[in-house]
Amino acid sequence: MSSSKQLTQEEIRLKEDRERQAYWRRWGCYLSDRQWGTVREDYSKDGSAWDYFSFEQSHYRAYRWGEDGIAGISDNHQRLCFALSFWNGQDPCLKERLFGLTNKQGNHGEDVKECYFQLDNTPTHSYMKYLYKYPQNCFPYEQLKEKNKQRGLTDGEFEILHTGIFDDNQYFDITVEYAKASDEDILIKIHITNRSSQLKQLHLLPTLWFRNVWSWDDETHKPNLKIYENKEDYSIIEANHYELGKRWLYCSGSEQLLFTENETNYQRLSNTDNNSPYVKDGFNRYIVNGDELAVNPNKIGTKFAAYYCLEIPGEETQTITLRLCDNPHLDSPFNQTYHNIFNTRHQEANEFYQRISPYEKNPELRNIQRQAFAGLLWNKQYYYYEIDTWLAGDPKQPKPPEERKEGNNSDWQHIHIYDVISMPDKWEYPYFAAWDWAFHLIPLATIDPEFAKTQLHHLTREWYMHPNGQFPAYEWDFNGVNPPVQAWAAWRIYTIERKMYGNCDKKFLERVFQKLLLNFTWWINRQDKDGNNVFQGGFLGLDNIGVFNRGGDIPTGGKLTQSDATSWVAMYCLNMLTIALELAKENDVYEDMASKFFEHFLYIVDAMNHMGSEGATLWNEEDGFYYDVLDLPNRENIDLKVRSLVGLIPLLAVTTIESETLKKLPNFSQQVDWFVKNRPQLSRNLACLEGCGQYSRRLLAMVDQNKLRLLLEKMLDEGEFLSDFGIRSVSRYHADNPYKFETENETYTIGYEPAESQTAMFGGNSNWRGPVWFPINYLLIEALQKFDFYYGDDFKVECPKGSGKMMTLWDVSLEVERRLVDIFLPNESGNRPVFKDMELFNNDPHWQDLLLFCEYFHGDNGKGLGASHQTGWTGLIAKLILQRSEYS
Repeated sequence: MSSSKQLTQEEIRLKEDRERQAYWRRWGCYLSDRQWGTVREDYSKDGSAWDYFSFEQSHYRAYRWGEDGIAGISDNHQRLCFALSFWNGQDPCLKERLFGLTNKQGNHGEDVKECYFQLDNTPTHSYMKYLYKYPQNCFPYEQLKEKNKQRGLTDGEFEILHTGIFDDNQYFDITVEYAKASDEDILIKIHITNRSSQLKQLHLLPTLWFRNVWSWDDETHKPNLKIYENKEDYSIIEANHYELGKRWLYCSGSEQLLFTENETNYQRLSNTDNNSPYVKDGFNRYIVNGDELAVNPNKIGTKFAAYYCLEIPGEETQTITLRLCDNPHLDSPFNQTYHNIFNTRHQEANEFYQRISPYEKNPELRNIQRQAFAGLLWNKQYYYYEIDTWLAGDPKQPKPPEERKEGNNSDWQHIHIYDVISMPDKWEYPYFAAWDWAFHLIPLATIDPEFAKTQLHHLTREWYMHPNGQFPAYEWDFNGVNPPVQAWAAWRIYTIERKMYGNCDKKFLERVFQKLLLNFTWWINRQDKDGNNVFQGGFLGLDNIGVFNRGGDIPTGGKLTQSDATSWVAMYCLNMLTIALELAKENDVYEDMASKFFEHFLYIVDAMNHMGSEGATLWNEEDGFYYDVLDLPNRENIDLKVRSLVGLIPLLAVTTIESETLKKLPNFSQQVDWFVKNRPQLSRNLACLEGCGQYSRRLLAMVDQNKLRLLLEKMLDEGEFLSDFGIRSVSRYHADNPYKFETENETYTIGYEPAESQTAMFGGNSNWRGPVWFPINYLLIEALQKFDFYYGDDFKVECPKGSGKMMTLWDVSLEVERRLVDIFLPNESGNRPVFKDMELFNNDPHWQDLLLFCEYFHGDNGKGLGASHQTGWTGLIAKLILQRSEYS
């Protein structure tokens, strides 16, 4: 990739954008899938975001901080937005945004109840493809609410496919394709296929609008949309924005051009007067309710739709063409060249992804990887949040309740965010989550390392990071504590770019390292309150993996010392050590930093395995496993004997130091040797620190060889952690042997729950009590490979336990990879485990090749569970398939 001749066209576009020759990233799929029900739009006194701004209100109430839409795009500051709306003639309202249940409406929390698929995308969004399946009969809004309301925590979720709404092919496949002719010329094709055998009518409204920035103060100029020109075959709409400038939307052959304002219908919201007779729900009132006064007859506004009423014969497709660009003088905007560009961009996308993963000849794996990359890219979102303004309120709006000034996020008033961010899932999680974010960046780094690096820079900037060094966790509570995986992500982004693109970006590594030092210090000062080098991180994003809420008050009093929190910090130490050693090769100042993290790691390992808290140890010798330890006020220590990921996460704290590195860094090497000789108690669990040559390869690990074998014995037991589809979050041992912890007032129990959560803890919308989660599996795979790099072929374990089959740790890592990939591959019956018992996905040709990258997976059968579109961290499947190609 050293010369331009070797670059694909997509890589050339990335280079042009990086060098500011063309702004290919200015326009992209940056609309949220859900803006209602978010903390940003919540101005209540008690933080009841789901209730304060409901789905019903989203049709007629203007948003303050962002916009949402179906298959939408916007500029990178979300000034001008475009998305699809439609009506089947049956629904009570236009379909303008995706429907889902709030936290209180669902038996397992918030959940989108729609069928949509992110089929293709490129890093510059030069080609994008999205499919929405729209029922022809009345959308089952009330049925979905009522059925889920009736179900309990022991029941599965009632999904839209369970309603039968798609039976007999009574639906439309609405596919939108975007192709960029240039960085400011976006071609749009909307294909509507009637899957039924009968003639059906569809009302289609491709919609262009401005994000409302003018209703909150008197100083912001109001933009406008108006007709620029009407021609025989198409119309041109002019969008004039005081910052963005002018853009023009070409609409082929629409029947009507509708205009209204993107402003709140106060009459409907609060029975008060509107600022204008033309409001946000004007198109809905005009088309669904037949109110001809709801749209502006003067053909001007801040929200526009080209209205197409389509009669589509059975099993046929009709296509609508549009074009959004910076040129109002195109003579033939929809000529053959227009259509050729779609073919060209699609072919260029094929070439780009073939370049990324050239060895994968399996079409099923190619399809999985391509849709995973597409989901990661479609889940970019413009995210806007200024907390001081949010707390104080806006001049032209009612003053927020005083209680908000003491509520969630009130101590994060430095937060001023206005960036395009990789989201976990733009419907269920339309906001960043600090530790999810790190996992997104690994597969993204393989296709767009520049974007991945920028994302990590965002999180470590002063308008994100707290002055005390804490990273904001997630929108509902920036004070939440998540595993500190950002240093790991930084190192992996650096090594991925170096390996795949030949670029060693040490400037990036150094910039991130400096900010991570602040965050590491926050962890040490905040989460190791007693200075024992053991940590109390809280719930750590693993939600209900514990007996009780680890982030709340301990029911017995005292404190909880966590094996996973301590291990995460040990892993953090090693990640920082690794980065420091890389930087020290060019700047010997970093040798001292490397020595600092080396020393700190040794102290943490010693505390973990020997000292613990108040004399306790987190390692249970009798069980051969790590547990959380409850330190009671009377100084009694109780092991909470839950076989969960808590006890496997110590495996993640592992790295090797190469002999070449030690030779190049003599000062660091000498300090290592000094510690070995003068602090032997600190290195008693570490392989090859003592008795090795000065420049021998060193292994730094939380667990020694004996503990490693004991942990792997449980992890690779199919009756415990090892499922057919990866490593479970809680051992299956607890299916028959639930762990119970009794206090004076209550008995707490944790069992093996392979599917949805059966506890109301955390709202019942997340479950770490048995299912398979991709992020931890991915880290375990990496850890196994690091151990294998040191121990080699002489170290073998039985996998699965009881099979008699001995494997190297490298082969074990590949076996875990294979099981994860199998979730998405058709099995011997031709069915994908992710879609277990879902007839349409398994047997219908219009569904079979479509994929969903769910939040987590059933611990026994691999069925997809939780958020259905969380390509965020489940997008790691794309990297696993890439690794599979490299190893084959």
